[in-house]
Amino acid sequence: MDNRAEVREFLTTRRARVTPEQVGLPAGTNRRVKGLRRSEVAALAGVSIEYYTRLERGAISGASPEVLDSLAKALQLDDAERAHLFDLAHAASPVARPPQRRRANGWRPQPGLQWALDAVTAGPAFVRNGRMDLLAVNPLARAFYTELYEMPGQRPNIARHAFLDERALAFYPDWEGFADITVAILRTEAARDPHNKELHDLIGELSTRSLEFRTRWGAHNVRHHGSGFKSFHHPVVGDLTLAYEGMEMEAERGLTLTIYTAEPGSASAERMRLLASWAASESAEAADAEQRPLR
Repeated sequence: MDNRAEVREFLTTRRARVTPEQVGLPAGTNRRVKGLRRSEVAALAGVSIEYYTRLERGAISGASPEVLDSLAKALQLDDAERAHLFDLAHAASPVARPPQRRRANGWRPQPGLQWALDAVTAGPAFVRNGRMDLLAVNPLARAFYTELYEMPGQRPNIARHAFLDERALAFYPDWEGFADITVAILRTEAARDPHNKELHDLIGELSTRSLEFRTRWGAHNVRHHGSGFKSFHHPVVGDLTLAYEGMEMEAERGLTLTIYTAEPGSASAERMRLLASWAASESAEAADAEQRPLR
């Protein structure tokens, strides 16, 4: 990816989002730009207009942490956007080393990790990488994401399912919101791991095949995805409202462990038990089929 273009478009879109009133400046009547002027951002960040103009044109290599922090404050960046700005600056450095991230191909979970996933029996538990491949799952996650495993020719991938499988529109009742989050996660990861060919191949595929993805990608939104609630409509058990917790794995850089749980005693908890029963029956039928002699 073109780092200078990424920096330029990120800073331009963030500047356009901030109004003069938000930073205590008069709006005026002869304003020809959306959001702040470059001169206003420069003054708020305590740098010259010439220097800020170079930054916004993509020449961010060598910018000090203090300058980046002042710029983040001037543009009112949230924590995810601030981290994204620093990632872009790091990627632009001529001495920056590509981060060593786990690639999907050939990766297998350690036995202890798979045992830990299988020990979670009340909800889906899975490990994903930054490009949203499912790398390791417990039985409930395998049943929960059954549509992903039915997509041919590729490792199960949350983003590919969301944008290239029409069934995702039913699976995610708030598909628009989920699509926004998915693209923001991929945009964040692209700056963290700018040399990841598998990630950029996926982004290229989705950009080519999905206008919805392409439009969102151009917004340059980023996000940290830790915890919250999501709603789903599973094709077997119906509506589910689940809490989720995502945790970065210390022993496996770039991987995230996510666990979904339903509120105890809720309708979603009962449907999760039904899903577990369905998954067990499907597994038993598959085992019987494997043992059945061929005629």
